Amino acid sequence: MPCKGCIVRDIDYEVSFENCQQPALVVSVEEHLKRAHMLVRQEDQTFHVKEQGIKELYDFCVDHAVEMDSIQFRLDQTDWRPFSEVMQVVEMQWIDQVIKNEQLTSHYQPIVTPDLEIYAYELLARFYHKDGRVIYPNEIFTAAKERGRLYALDRVCRLTAVRYAKHITQKAFINFIPTSIYSPEFCLRSTIKLANDLEIDPYRLIFEVVESEKVEDMDHLKTILEYYHSRGFEYALDDVGEGYNTVEVLSFLRPNYMKLDIKYVQGVATDPAKQVIAVKFLEKALAVNAIPLAEGIEEVEDFEWLKAKGYQLFQGYLFGKPSAVPLAEISI
Repeated sequence: MPCKGCIVRDIDYEVSFENCQQPALVVSVEEHLKRAHMLVRQEDQTFHVKEQGIKELYDFCVDHAVEMDSIQFRLDQTDWRPFSEVMQVVEMQWIDQVIKNEQLTSHYQPIVTPDLEIYAYELLARFYHKDGRVIYPNEIFTAAKERGRLYALDRVCRLTAVRYAKHITQKAFINFIPTSIYSPEFCLRSTIKLANDLEIDPYRLIFEVVESEKVEDMDHLKTILEYYHSRGFEYALDDVGEGYNTVEVLSFLRPNYMKLDIKYVQGVATDPAKQVIAVKFLEKALAVNAIPLAEGIEEVEDFEWLKAKGYQLFQGYLFGKPSAVPLAEISI
């Protein structure tokens, strides 16, 4: 099975003139692209071009005062969009180099037990431009979505996290986006191989499903999780909160860990509504034999309340912010 975007390759732009009311324009576009040697192929009134060709085509349309919204484009079989938006994709070319050159590191954030022993670290990606300037997560993921690079971005983040896991002895939580994995046996084989090459005990790696509540295809998610499980890895559901499916669905997925969302954690010691949710969450986790983890803890009072209720793991600024170097011990 061919890779579906796990590696950064040249983008194939499809541009459709089917709704264009200027027949002569289509002929002119074809002649122009052929003359400039930028036409990859043509299907009736749809043209396939690479990055340089799309810039050339856009400039041509601007020069000829074409109604941009009558033309549509898409990337590698994604949804069609107005051609007026195509330069947004082109302008985010910088993300290709970030991924290709692996301009990222992982920071360690501790996850602790009720006794403040460091049980694990979550490995969080940090991205940088070539000149060292930080690229914030909202920038990087917006660019990845625009250019169809989520597969490649998710892959390089996973691989980087596995490398950083080599430097600790505790467990490592590694995020992944389930919608960026179309076939686990192909998408995840490089991750599994790297862990094996580095001689990391699979039991130390916990793959964490990012945005659990936004997952629509539970069967696909289960296929991914079972693949990890078959290789000896554990997995966690992230951002789980009120109304997250049912015990039946959670039993279907069988997570090893479940994270209570930060919005239900902060202030829980004094908020009755949050307390109800936190208790229900705890009951669901224990019902499916998952370890309950509360994330986003900043106040001692919230930590003490959750600990008294029976939560087993804790994460948040109270214990340590993400750092380039793992902490040796925790004190509050």
